[in-house]
Amino acid sequence: MSCINQSVCKLCRRENVKLFLKGDRCFTDKCSFDRRPYPPGQHGQSRLKFSEFALQLREKQKTKRYYGVYEKQFRKYFQEADRRRGVTGTELLRLLETRLDNVVFTLGYATSRREARQLVKHNHFTVNGRKNNIPSFNLEKGDVVEVREASRAMNKILAGIESAKKREIPSWLEADHGAFKGTVKDQPSRDNITLAVEENMIVEYYSR
Repeated sequence: MSCINQSVCKLCRRENVKLFLKGDRCFTDKCSFDRRPYPPGQHGQSRLKFSEFALQLREKQKTKRYYGVYEKQFRKYFQEADRRRGVTGTELLRLLETRLDNVVFTLGYATSRREARQLVKHNHFTVNGRKNNIPSFNLEKGDVVEVREASRAMNKILAGIESAKKREIPSWLEADHGAFKGTVKDQPSRDNITLAVEENMIVEYYSR
């Protein structure tokens, strides 16, 4: 898997929305997006008029960067969502929301999705009692995510639980930080997804 070599704070500024890619730093005065709320580069503060295609591209890029997936993988998610019954845009967001790394972050066992992805890869979590190190694994209703016994004293996981106090855990998930586990109570609805994105523009982008 490739890596992002640029400052992730620039990604928030480029998409003109706080993507919470740096964990707790995003809640402090050091947040680059709060200090410089305009796109990076010498033309960042210029008033630009975007075409319809550019607006569609920005919505796609914003969503892709928020969940930390790359173009080829994101396109596969769209193709899967398009095959499902229901609204394609909503199904796309549902697939992204139920990724294991996103659920680990949302439950409060990591301070960012990037950190959650690393923790999952390093075998710190189980799904329904079985070891799972696949960040892109999609969870279903009733699945139980649990921190492995040997990993419960890790500073990163404890810091994630502390950081979770600043966030609201959505109703489709149930977290039990005392037992270091969480349960998927239901599939997320569109109202449960807090990302400010117009998913219909992503559908239009891929339907060209």
